[in-house]
Amino acid sequence: MKADGRRSADAGAVQTASPAFQIIVLGAGGGPNEDNVTGLLVRSTATQWTRDSILAVDAGVHLAAIIKIFEEHLPQATLRNQGNNSSAATPIRCDTPTAHDSAKPKLCMVTGPFANLQLPYETAKANATYVFRSLISTYLITHPHLDHVAGFAINTAALQQTLRRKRVAALPSTIDAIKEHIFNGIIWPNLSDEGDGAVGFVSYDRLVDGGNVALGDGEGRGYIEVCDGLAVKGWSVSHGECMNHNHKGSYSSESTEAGYSPYYSRRHSRKDRSSGSIDSSRSQTFPQLPEKKAYDSAAYFLRDEHTGKEVLIFGDVEPDSVSLNPRTARVWQDAAAKLSAGLLTGIFIECSYDDSQPDGMLFGHLTPRHLVVELGVLAKMVRGLAAAASHDVDDGSSGRPSSPRKRKRPSNGHKLPAEDSSPPLRRPPSRHPVRRRTRSSVSPSTPVPPPASPRRNLSSEMMTLTPTEDSELRAIAEENDGVHHRAPKGNGKQQTTISRPLE
Repeated sequence: MKADGRRSADAGAVQTASPAFQIIVLGAGGGPNEDNVTGLLVRSTATQWTRDSILAVDAGVHLAAIIKIFEEHLPQATLRNQGNNSSAATPIRCDTPTAHDSAKPKLCMVTGPFANLQLPYETAKANATYVFRSLISTYLITHPHLDHVAGFAINTAALQQTLRRKRVAALPSTIDAIKEHIFNGIIWPNLSDEGDGAVGFVSYDRLVDGGNVALGDGEGRGYIEVCDGLAVKGWSVSHGECMNHNHKGSYSSESTEAGYSPYYSRRHSRKDRSSGSIDSSRSQTFPQLPEKKAYDSAAYFLRDEHTGKEVLIFGDVEPDSVSLNPRTARVWQDAAAKLSAGLLTGIFIECSYDDSQPDGMLFGHLTPRHLVVELGVLAKMVRGLAAAASHDVDDGSSGRPSSPRKRKRPSNGHKLPAEDSSPPLRRPPSRHPVRRRTRSSVSPSTPVPPPASPRRNLSSEMMTLTPTEDSELRAIAEENDGVHHRAPKGNGKQQTTISRPLE
């Protein structure tokens, strides 16, 4: 950010890095005085006052405030040399190119926020109109309340005979409200390029909440260029409650029961009691109460395309602790990463009331106590990122792997249930009879068979043999001291059942 456009002339002075941004505050209030409502001008200092190099962030007050600045500082401006006219003052060095206007530059501003700007006219109003028409490219609107858009709407009357239309950039809900309620041919002529009777002085640019990831790359992913040298990414935030059906706010989980009105219920009950009966054939309709919504505002990250530095500018915003739809934490999360990387250089945020204002009367704004809590959330996120980065550095310096360790398998060779939940494989039953050892034939070194699977039937498995196979099996059983049992005859065949241990 920039407080003064002049560089130090002292040869021995310590030279500091040039600021990336210059931000001019035209107004910072919310009423009731119309000459001090929200309006900012932002530019990248690397552009040096070129055409379309200024971005207006909100414009509750706009051209009138610019005129007031020129009225204060124009008398100190120096005249440019005009031939051999000795009465003309020697101009100071201006680092800006020739102004893009039909008239040649005559003055160079020395003091004030427009220092080093070359101007084509001698009056404050003419030069302010030159800035409005030629230097300001885009109007970035946080939300459509009058204290943020009134100045711009009225100032559009000065856009006749300009070379290009102005651009209004905002989240879709704000664009829809401006289109429907301001440039609609009723409140104000439709000077936009959309809708019936469009004049074409203004074009709409609908931004994507959280940034358009299809645009940009690296640290600039999600940003869209809004003027020469500046790009923007926006986040929606909450600005109190909205009961208007037409405003596209964010729905809350708390809603009023549709179709219920205690007043009308009591009135119908009294009428029914007086008649002594209830007429069920007559339909009773109750007015539907509007559903509560969180009114949408916005917070914008502005990125200087020359240095990669950023600044965060909030519109009106309420604390997450009282919001129907708390969303500011998303902005802080994005800001924390940028602060940790050294990219975010400043934050502009409102604080409309002092701490005597109760929570129920905030009307979507902040107090110092809530601002401290919100900034505490940001600080906690920054500390968490710093701790994580420090942990990663420690792991790298000690030689320990930074990747997560794998879990060890149990020493008995069995897999953990989470790793292998498939059922155990079964061995198919043998086609040959299985010999059964007697107790005396089992030596101490003989391995004990594993216990039977709980999924198997504990009864003996049955095998059917022909008479020839039966006689052969008898011989083998007698030879090996086996055990066999006769089974009853059936189906004309002799059947023998052999008991064997389960596999």
